[in-house]
Amino acid sequence: CRKSKGKPNGKKPAPEEKKLYLEPEYTKSRITDFEFKELVMLPREIDLNEWLASNTTTFFHHINLQYSTISEFCTGESCQTMAVCNTQYYWYDERGKKIKCTAPQYVDFVMSSVQKLVTDEDVFPTKYGKEFPNSFESLVKKICKYLFHVLAHIYSSHFKETLALELHGHLNTLYTHFILFIREFNLVDPKETTIMDDLTEVLCSSSGSSSNGSGNSAGAQNHVKER
Repeated sequence: CRKSKGKPNGKKPAPEEKKLYLEPEYTKSRITDFEFKELVMLPREIDLNEWLASNTTTFFHHINLQYSTISEFCTGESCQTMAVCNTQYYWYDERGKKIKCTAPQYVDFVMSSVQKLVTDEDVFPTKYGKEFPNSFESLVKKICKYLFHVLAHIYSSHFKETLALELHGHLNTLYTHFILFIREFNLVDPKETTIMDDLTEVLCSSSGSSSNGSGNSAGAQNHVKER
């Protein structure tokens, strides 16, 4: 006889924790009501790679700054894994070795690697006449995926601290701008951002954007995403 695949040991599944960042009183908070959908569009006579480089560098600095405001609360003890809701992220080193690390270690890996890329003249050229590498777009996509992980972790694990510091308006504005930018240029696979679709729907609906790649949110949250 097959055993029932019902509730194990007769225990009820743990209720999903209420997401504080979805409360209307907090999602309404912004530092500006600017139409970000227009802001992320490629201006005429501007090279696409130049636009991607400029925005990616700016987002890196802003997200790094946003994380620094709660970094003292993100420790190896409080955040023993790099988690967002029920998803755990792993880092892969240059040799492709999978590394399980704490959230602060993961963020440090992200910020260090991105800093190295955006200051590399061969990758993000700043001198007139110097060409972008053929791999530039793929590198930008990788950077944006990492930065999304950091933003999502702030919401998932440190929104209470962000509220206490009264920086949720800044966080909401940054998230909205970033999401609309990566969608405008298809820089991150929608499956990667599904885990935050509920927040994206609320924050970006008023910015002329609807949620893409909704998929199965529960399945995405239970799947361990890897770099």
